Amino acid sequence: MGADPAVAAIDCGTNSTRLLVADGRGRTLERLMRITRLGQGVDATGVLAPDAVDRCLDVLTHFRRVMDRHGVTRGRLVATSAARDAANGQEFLAAAGSATGLDPELLSGLDEGRLSLAGAVADLDPAEGPFLVLDIGGGSTELMAGTGPDDPELAVTSLQLGCVRLTERFLHGDPPAAHERRAAEAEVAARLEEAVADHPRYRDAHRLVGLAGTVTTLASLDLGMAEYDRDRVHHAVLTTEAVDAWCRALLGETRTARMDRAGMVPGREDVIAGGAMILAGVMHRFGFDACLVSEADILDGMVAGLVG
Repeated sequence: MGADPAVAAIDCGTNSTRLLVADGRGRTLERLMRITRLGQGVDATGVLAPDAVDRCLDVLTHFRRVMDRHGVTRGRLVATSAARDAANGQEFLAAAGSATGLDPELLSGLDEGRLSLAGAVADLDPAEGPFLVLDIGGGSTELMAGTGPDDPELAVTSLQLGCVRLTERFLHGDPPAAHERRAAEAEVAARLEEAVADHPRYRDAHRLVGLAGTVTTLASLDLGMAEYDRDRVHHAVLTTEAVDAWCRALLGETRTARMDRAGMVPGREDVIAGGAMILAGVMHRFGFDACLVSEADILDGMVAGLVG
């Protein structure tokens, strides 16, 4: 009997489009990320811009070729915040399905959070929980509190707050002016207070786990990596002191200066400061002195469902 065929998971996010191809046992065969900025301007216009859609579809066409190389016939394609918010989101989903040959899904914030948590805590000891899992996206941020995705008391909130959205709304200067930073901080604080009011369990989590591009890029910067190394980033630890220092540094310099830093991921230099503000806000609001960085996320959660 032959081995189970490879499967694929694709996430069309607000800032990046990502692919994970795994074998029939869930072992990674290929993992790709491209900055496509699908959500460019969505917060202001309510629609996906034609050039942003084209960028994303070009990447998805390339991903289909990668999937063909691995013999993938089964997979999941999901879109999140940008497509949820855009009036032409369904139009984009149809085109994405045609480009990949997969049935596209528009995830709710709750489904997105549940899948992200499933990936993030899969290799952690449940006894260390409940965890507060933080997924900082481009257009939304998901907060999840629980021991795992099947926790009957799992709390999930999707906040209309992300590194792209916060930057486009408040951080216009290069570098941002003091009043812009204060307005962004106030927005983060207000959204977190709403989350706590809905789910007091967020205050009872024992460990903070952060995932997605903002958190992994901050870890890369903190490690000063000349070349990105996923194995070094996965389960690295960011202290509150380090995150505060990175907020000050990134908010105080131009995008060009950020790009010159060892560890900066190209395409994130304009939104990384906003993302860092969200992470700092969460760490201070919930009293965490450290954040465990996870490279396992929604893609890993989707693959686990495909091979389970």
